[in-house]
Amino acid sequence: METNKRDACLVFIPQLMLYAIFVSRASMSTIVLRTIAAVCIAVSASGCKTVQVMTEAQPGTAAEAARLAGRWVDAGGDAASATTWSRKVAAGVSAKEIEEAFASVAAEANLRPVGELFLSKELTARSGQDEKFLKIYSYCDPATARAIVDFNPAMAAFLPCRIAVVEQADGLWLYAMNMDVMLRLGRPMPPSLHTSVLRVRETMLKMLDRAAAGDF
Repeated sequence: METNKRDACLVFIPQLMLYAIFVSRASMSTIVLRTIAAVCIAVSASGCKTVQVMTEAQPGTAAEAARLAGRWVDAGGDAASATTWSRKVAAGVSAKEIEEAFASVAAEANLRPVGELFLSKELTARSGQDEKFLKIYSYCDPATARAIVDFNPAMAAFLPCRIAVVEQADGLWLYAMNMDVMLRLGRPMPPSLHTSVLRVRETMLKMLDRAAAGDF
């Protein structure tokens, strides 16, 4: 059994290294770092259990693992940056226009708004001083949420879907969880659930893109 696991490692690790190289568009030094990170992912578990899990996972798992490793290296080891989507809001697009874009896309996709957390407003009320804009918008498809928690209760920790609007020195930015990590690195979902989650994924990406462009 141990020999079989070792053989699987010897076959799989070069493949993972190639994934790390192919998905990279950066310099050779970054490619090397990505490759090292990808190999570390593959061999970190005793007996190459990680490789065993990945070979039994859904198609695209190895590629997503390599992309995640690459993003982690690019971010200097910052897990939050590696596991989120981000968009720079175009110059001249206001927070109100961002909200209108969110609302428009959510309505088109029947994605329900379930809450807002206006942190900068709360902080201003407490301090009496102007704060940089910071607001969290939450959305949910109740039926999909129920189904995904039935599939894996731990996924409740990712609910609801959220988009943060963050004012930085160079303007407004949008941030949301990268759902590909959950979709492609998780256990294979039943086809109907996978389809529903993909629909939510596409809606979230559309919200980010249209809001960043001020397209409402």
